[in-house]
Amino acid sequence: MATILAFHAHPDDEALLTGGTLARLAAEGHRVIVAVACDGVMGEATGADGQARLDELRAAAAVLGVGRVVHLGYADSGHGPILFPDPPDRPRFARVPDDEAAERLAELLREEHADLLLSYDAQGGYGHRDHVKVHRIGALAAELTGIRVLEATLPRDPIVRLLTIMRKLRILVRYDPQVIRTAYSSRAEITHRVDVRRFSARKRAALAAHRSQVYGKGRAALAFRLLIRLPLPVFGLLLGREWFIDPAASPTTTLYDDVLRTPATQT
Repeated sequence: MATILAFHAHPDDEALLTGGTLARLAAEGHRVIVAVACDGVMGEATGADGQARLDELRAAAAVLGVGRVVHLGYADSGHGPILFPDPPDRPRFARVPDDEAAERLAELLREEHADLLLSYDAQGGYGHRDHVKVHRIGALAAELTGIRVLEATLPRDPIVRLLTIMRKLRILVRYDPQVIRTAYSSRAEITHRVDVRRFSARKRAALAAHRSQVYGKGRAALAFRLLIRLPLPVFGLLLGREWFIDPAASPTTTLYDDVLRTPATQT
């Protein structure tokens, strides 16, 4: 049995980017941990409102079979040109020194004797400052602990086409087309394509557990509502594969289906 720690920026990222992989690993008997840098709340973290996003994360994690959920203690930095002042009870992730956050993550990796760290690609997906920082912190923590790391991503070309269509349909209206064209990763960089269609029901249910995002007024709320209402075969067709980069591997034309295997061990 292996121990896998998936490091994410905010609640709901774990379901979108790695939900099927986490469910598959848990079903195979491995210990799965989710750590989020931020609680996803722009204000104070106290009270019922402050805990809502983390409660939703725990509910989603239970659906996926995750054994432990950890919040590293930081506030959401927001996406956009303005970085708001820190809440009184915790710093925004973007303002935390990289070495401090990396050591906090490294302590968790050591405590859990983790075998694999899942992090983000160098672009942080679509460039959210917290996502870019997750990539940096994941890489630093991997150096501190010697753990193997895979970076969650998406293949750029089909994502650009999909988001362009969604933008024209007014489903997503606040994404910059120029940013989208340089988001995520090229096919040549990707080393793992994990088939998680068997776990589509769990992934969809985990996404639906993030009710504040699905039914709120955020920029992706409409897209979330459409996704969780899709028939399961269609949901699986769209979100039934998850993608990773092994930064230690050379470019390859072969895509590996098991995150616990490396190009050197795959047969």
